[in-house]
Amino acid sequence: MTKIAPAECRSKADVRAQIDRLDRELIALFAERHAYVTRMADLKQDPHEAFDPERIERVIAQVRERAAQVALDEDQAELIWRTLIDWNVNYEKGIIAAHRATDK
Repeated sequence: MTKIAPAECRSKADVRAQIDRLDRELIALFAERHAYVTRMADLKQDPHEAFDPERIERVIAQVRERAAQVALDEDQAELIWRTLIDWNVNYEKGIIAAHRATDK
């Protein structure tokens, strides 16, 4: 699908097609990110390592800064990332615990 700017969309169908295109790209990016999260979990030894409050707050600060740079509501971006991070922390904990169980 060809990318067109929002102002170039002439119909609701045009806008929906662009949103669908972006959704496909976002899913691909989330899948790539997930692969790195999975690898990180493989490298950690203790489930407590999955939750790093200092790292989380640094990431959130970067997300808010980047959101502001592109005129995206910073609170919305933070909410999305905190949800993603919470899910990833729990996912990592599960993988780490499973590795520890099989290592015994």
